[in-house]
Amino acid sequence: MKGRVFVISGPSGSGKDTLIQKVLERLDNLYYSISATTRKQRPGEVDGCDYYFLTDEEFERRVKCGEFLEWKDVFGERYGTLKSEIEKAENAGKDILLELDVKGALDVKRKIKEAVLIFILPPSLEALRDRLRKRGDVSEEEIEKRMEVAPFEIEVGKSEFDYGIVNEDAEVAAMELEKILGR
Repeated sequence: MKGRVFVISGPSGSGKDTLIQKVLERLDNLYYSISATTRKQRPGEVDGCDYYFLTDEEFERRVKCGEFLEWKDVFGERYGTLKSEIEKAENAGKDILLELDVKGALDVKRKIKEAVLIFILPPSLEALRDRLRKRGDVSEEEIEKRMEVAPFEIEVGKSEFDYGIVNEDAEVAAMELEKILGR
């Protein structure tokens, strides 16, 4: 791996996407890895831009062919990082930025020892629940599933990750993230 590998993780609703978008606008040394998923495409999402939307059969074929750096089943859908995304970053001479769940982040760290893990924390669990509700893209049942795993994710993030950023104010948190990524 020529460039550095940065992995952003945090509970659903912690603001990872917002922070990533802010730093991508400011830093030009980053290649953002597009994940593959079997979940349904949401309104406004673009295949090959937001995610690579794959059928279950295509995802499984790629697993069997060893095309993934890591992959996981998350809330009943599969998500994974294609090795080809890492190659694109290398070919562009850039550092790579991955957004993964906690388990995927730890898998990457096992495979790429020098990977830098950054955990995005919500100001509180109540704030996390409020953010998920305000997003409006998941049912109350899905919110509860995500809230059940959030304490575990936060515990792992605090103990296993290189950096932790509390995302209470998105602009302040983005500046903290930018400092880490720009080192």
